[in-house]
Amino acid sequence: MSTRKLSRSLFLCASLAAIDCAVGSWGPWSSCTSPCGVGSTERSRQVSVPPRNGGMPCPDLKQRRGCFGNNEICSSAKEVAKILPDSFKRNFKDPWRRPHMLLKEEKASYCVYLRLKQASAACKLKLWSAQLVRERLVCAECQSDAMSKSDRCGGDGLEGTRTFWSAASAVGCHGSWMRESSSKGCRCPSYSVLFV
Repeated sequence: MSTRKLSRSLFLCASLAAIDCAVGSWGPWSSCTSPCGVGSTERSRQVSVPPRNGGMPCPDLKQRRGCFGNNEICSSAKEVAKILPDSFKRNFKDPWRRPHMLLKEEKASYCVYLRLKQASAACKLKLWSAQLVRERLVCAECQSDAMSKSDRCGGDGLEGTRTFWSAASAVGCHGSWMRESSSKGCRCPSYSVLFV
């Protein structure tokens, strides 16, 4: 065999040698998919050398595990909003109000825009609550009388987290919604709702 043929066959054998897959180190775990309650987290790694010529295949490139989100916002996510139609405006003039009752400090109202995710069948029984249907965007106004010590209305929702509501004047009418945005010092349009 000539030297040229021998070097060519050695080159072919070397080029056909099996090369195993090689991967880099694991990246960091992602944040929990649920800020409140059971969710999942994952991490990944990249292929640094792909397998060739029958080498060992790559191991898993992604890992997933369960997690339990316990963000500080979780306590407010567990609240249930109590709502009424906006026809129940509470800032009317009450002739029976006594002077000592006027000392309560008025806090600035705000509006929350919520996307309805669920409404029970009982909501269809009243004219105002029949408008609470899935995927509808609802404006809910938080007035001073309904605010807690933290200057917010209970159950006003968290962006990206489903929270629950209950209609105070429609028995059995309840559901869930997700907060899309909020605005300070605003008034909701007609046919909206109020926090109680």
